[in-house]
Amino acid sequence: MPIYVEILIRADIDYLWHYTQTPDIHECWDLRFSRIEYLPRTDDSQPQQFLYSTMIGFGMTIRGKGESVGSREEKTGCRTSALKFWSDDPRSLIQTGSGYWQYIPTPDGIRFLTRYNYDTRFGMLGRVCDRAVFRRLLGWATAWSFDRLRLWLEKGIEPAISLERSVVHCLVRVSLAVIWIYQGLVPKLLFHNVAELRMLQRVRILHGVEPTVLNIVGIVEVVFGCLLMLRWDSRKLLVLNILLLVVLGVAAFISQPLMFVAPFNPFTLNLAMIVLSIAGLVSAHDLPTAKSCRRAPPGNPT
Repeated sequence: MPIYVEILIRADIDYLWHYTQTPDIHECWDLRFSRIEYLPRTDDSQPQQFLYSTMIGFGMTIRGKGESVGSREEKTGCRTSALKFWSDDPRSLIQTGSGYWQYIPTPDGIRFLTRYNYDTRFGMLGRVCDRAVFRRLLGWATAWSFDRLRLWLEKGIEPAISLERSVVHCLVRVSLAVIWIYQGLVPKLLFHNVAELRMLQRVRILHGVEPTVLNIVGIVEVVFGCLLMLRWDSRKLLVLNILLLVVLGVAAFISQPLMFVAPFNPFTLNLAMIVLSIAGLVSAHDLPTAKSCRRAPPGNPT
């Protein structure tokens, strides 16, 4: 299936056209490209060719080439820009492709959309990798980039700032999730840590069922860690995380105060996790998200 992405951007159409058709500006907001360079042409009647490159990590860069095959503006004000692209880089999964960008004025803003498709190399293996992973990742990167462009045009948030906030938010979410999952899985579900059992033994009504309660607490912590990953945009979970850490810290101090003089004790761990949560709340403001985009044409299921 072709990749389709659409977003509503409240900006002047000429402004939007400039930000999407100018190479050095385009490469600022589009996650799919690290570099876009127009090639010289002898006259304006020739298609505009360009070079593109994408850094994929570990010092590797995929390079390709493309050209604009035409653009038009209708009487309604709708503009369309078509292009084709290809790559001779033997490491590139994409071999050849084509697509278009469309700018449709509406009373609420500009419907900015793209639809493109491509052929892969590496035979059956390439088609399987594309269907299972690459096409999904490329569609997400397109949608995320469109929302980053929207934030730039509507709210003045520069793409570099959006990326920094997203990286910080990702590190916060992953770190908190790993800590909760580890704390629930290792000292509770797998090994029944002695210190954890002693804390429960101080509660008389739990006498005799401490291991069962410890398992339940472990499961709750693992589930909470998973929710921090699954509910990526939820700020309420970060607030709940802070409240839980305060309550658990007070309970630990009341039951076993001597734990708080040990190295890497509950106070230092909870404090670090609370600060991470605050950083997550700050960075979660106006984050670009692929969810802001329509992923199928109107009339088709999204």
